[in-house]
Amino acid sequence: MATGSASAVVIGGGVVGCAVAMELARRGAQVTLLERNPALALEASGTSSGILHTGFDSKPGELETELILRSAALRRPLLDALGVPVLECGAKLTPAGDEELAAVDALEANARANGVEVRRGPAGELEVPGEHVTDPVACTYAWASAAAGPGARILLDTPALGVEATEGGVRVQTPDGTVEADVAVDCAGLHGGEFTGDGPVVKPRKGEFLVFEQPDEPVGQISLPVPDERTKGVLVFPTLDGRVGAGPTAVDQEDPTDWSVSDEGEAFIRERLALRHPGLAGAPAVFRYAGLRPAGVDCNYVIGPASTPGLITAAAIRSTGLSASVGIGEYVAGLAAGMGIGLGEPEPVTAGAVPGPPPRSPWWRRTADYMAAAAP
Repeated sequence: MATGSASAVVIGGGVVGCAVAMELARRGAQVTLLERNPALALEASGTSSGILHTGFDSKPGELETELILRSAALRRPLLDALGVPVLECGAKLTPAGDEELAAVDALEANARANGVEVRRGPAGELEVPGEHVTDPVACTYAWASAAAGPGARILLDTPALGVEATEGGVRVQTPDGTVEADVAVDCAGLHGGEFTGDGPVVKPRKGEFLVFEQPDEPVGQISLPVPDERTKGVLVFPTLDGRVGAGPTAVDQEDPTDWSVSDEGEAFIRERLALRHPGLAGAPAVFRYAGLRPAGVDCNYVIGPASTPGLITAAAIRSTGLSASVGIGEYVAGLAAGMGIGLGEPEPVTAGAVPGPPPRSPWWRRTADYMAAAAP
């Protein structure tokens, strides 16, 4: 039973912020979530591939890997309880040549070191049955609903303007006044640290995607290229609405407001498709969208106490944030408890109402449409 009496402010209504709010609220905290936009999941969280990764290719021993693996162990009962749609399609990497075969051998060993189920096929292909696809917007709203169930307040159009320590906790400034709490958690993605002036340096890394109708030979499984040191490469994946997504690119930029898809980005994706999916390479795209992932400069998954007493930072959460979100929420709740914040054991998940208009399908064009409408 949750017996906590803590109060917490979570800054940011993406998938990580909503997961943190859910895990704190389930443990008895009185949670207020602040989201700067008029709806949840309008930035990086709503512009991913929607793939729930297993951590098969994550580097053993890193915090990111730990939280992806932990999330994979925790999230299925939550997804089922909250009615989040999941396509249990699995993924496959098919090596081309001896060099890629050696790389896939290494990935198999990595997966087994992480305790992730994988299988090898007769051509050396690596199958990962636990890789699934979801609707990332629906998932974010589900975590928010599970925070609202125990009573969390979700405030839209309410950016955090500043965070300062008080004698008993923290004070978060907003355009409508201040919110005082025992603890605050910065889950603001690209906007994290703007209100304190410290924390890790985070810059936008643009991931561009194309969406297609299903080709004559339907894509029913996630197709993964052999990754390099910087990126997983261009993935091909089925969507829940019966289409096919391809991407992302990985373009570092300075502008946190440029959500456009460049012709160069589309050409890059099509070049990669020509190597493995020629039926898609020349097909017309139904839609193009881009996500700006909060990439840390010389850092990744910076989660811990900030220099401001009472503030916890959850920053530089890159494209695996959807996959790791539940694990991040549990980890942050543990940090808060370690700071002396009164939290109990998590209650069973209960759903509550989330403010604002419900998300419109398809999720993959929602943010692009919003950004286009909001542009001057």
